Amino acid sequence: MTAGERTVTIGEAARATGVSAKMIRYYEETGLLGPAGRTASGYRLYGESDLHALRFVRRARDLGFSMSEIAELLALWHDRSRASAAVKAVALAHVADLRRRIAELEAMARTLDHLAERCCGNERPHCPILDDLAGGAESP
Repeated sequence: MTAGERTVTIGEAARATGVSAKMIRYYEETGLLGPAGRTASGYRLYGESDLHALRFVRRARDLGFSMSEIAELLALWHDRSRASAAVKAVALAHVADLRRRIAELEAMARTLDHLAERCCGNERPHCPILDDLAGGAESP
């Protein structure tokens, strides 16, 4: 924060950024965000640059970036001499990870669809879904 800059409390920062007060404190504790300024009575104060950083973090979280990726992106954002290629590399690595996770989720859905098709869903106790979960059946 700079001298004379308008500041807000943690509750106001939470409302302005859509990041809960609990998460703001967590981001500070983990070092993702710098320590907040304090009033004489110990209340946290946030300036405009803090609010921008919190909005940045929220948007990055909305896009599924990990905490370490967000820390890297924040460092790149603050580094005005950075090459955009470095930012693009982080984004493309994240896209590749998302696509891998999507493929894994689709495989899980196919397996569960297959097991559900084999289950009669009647009053009898035999259930191929439970058999598979218990390790008694081969996965498709």
